[in-house]
Amino acid sequence: MSNFTPMEAPLAERIRPKSLEEYISQSHLVGEKGSLTLQIKQGIIPSLILWGPPGTGKTTLAQIIATTSNRPFYELSAINSGVKDVREVIDKAKQSGGLFTAKNPILFIDEIHRFSKSQQDSLLAAVEKGWVTLIGATTENPSFEVIPALLSRCQVYILNAFSKEDLENLLERAMKTDTFLKTKKIELRESEALLRLSGGDGRKLLNIFELVINASDTTATATIEITNEKVMQLVQKNTVLYDKTGEQHYDIVSAFIKSIRGSDPNGAVYWLARMIEGGEDVKFIARRMLILASEDIGNANPTALIMANNTFQAVTTIGYPESRIILSQCAIYLATSAKSNASYLAIGKAQQMVKQTGDLAVPIHLRNAPTKLMKELGYGEEYKYSHDYANNFAEQEFLPNEITATKFFEPGENAREKELRHFLKNRWRDKYDY
Repeated sequence: MSNFTPMEAPLAERIRPKSLEEYISQSHLVGEKGSLTLQIKQGIIPSLILWGPPGTGKTTLAQIIATTSNRPFYELSAINSGVKDVREVIDKAKQSGGLFTAKNPILFIDEIHRFSKSQQDSLLAAVEKGWVTLIGATTENPSFEVIPALLSRCQVYILNAFSKEDLENLLERAMKTDTFLKTKKIELRESEALLRLSGGDGRKLLNIFELVINASDTTATATIEITNEKVMQLVQKNTVLYDKTGEQHYDIVSAFIKSIRGSDPNGAVYWLARMIEGGEDVKFIARRMLILASEDIGNANPTALIMANNTFQAVTTIGYPESRIILSQCAIYLATSAKSNASYLAIGKAQQMVKQTGDLAVPIHLRNAPTKLMKELGYGEEYKYSHDYANNFAEQEFLPNEITATKFFEPGENAREKELRHFLKNRWRDKYDY
């Protein structure tokens, strides 16, 4: 074991890119034809939200944007900043730029999804009036976590997890450019374990790599050989049982969902417990059950969606530790519900038809006729108002003429949807084969 004291800054910080040329990955944003490249080089930067997994370069990209466009850069972390901190930074930004220069300062907020509504509200005026250009970084879907008023003033750009090639390039760059690593004889014999454990997170990859280097013999003449076995031995001694950002995170939530889909409440609560003990975000768990309630249960038990939605609202209000009980109740309810993916399949078929057939015209009898001209053209003329007929039903065409009688919804073989099949068969016996 080495007695070398590593440099204070982590490896990921020491080799952080300073320019677009050094930036690895996200070519769809900052590559030669990337959607952000021209804007960055011209210094015409809109307020934006960078959405992507941890360790994909969100903070680095914000810093590069500020440097390349020659703007003042202010940074806040949503974890430890309040409304007062936001206002103080905005006041400083206004004095250093905004109304006084052609280029307004950049205000970077890391983990902006952790800001409350009032904290996000405090940003609106500064963004709207151009006092600052806001760059927010988030690992959560901004549609859920950023207030609509702020989201409408920002462009959303998605960053992807690093590919295998990106991660390999990152390791190569670290060994070639880091002052400390350049003094070592490193032989990367195997990299599969490093890449797999990183889960596409560049920062995590470098942290593991540095851990292996620091735990090895680093005398001047020694060669540090890195193998999969060595990496796994060291990582297992130094990491927790549940990783909220890596491969295990996705494997466990996959096992959780599949247990519910497979109607096994025992498997569901076990994998739920694994996530809870690992500190998984309650809203992440509840959101996945909300999706499943529609995708895998649907109209076989419509109450499942209500249950899941109520669970999401409840755990958002309560949090841990009490949320574990609510999550368990919902998971067991969903696991023991009848299953159907009929709605999921139906919308998939309908979307595929739209892609194939394009923008088909709405039949004349289904069109709205708010003006005199539209009435004269016959809009809505032959429409049959269902409530004027027996059993509140009148057979008519509700699809474009080109795809008439196309059936997208096929009820499942469960009690509730068998009732739906019987209902539809009685209504549409001459049109659809139910």
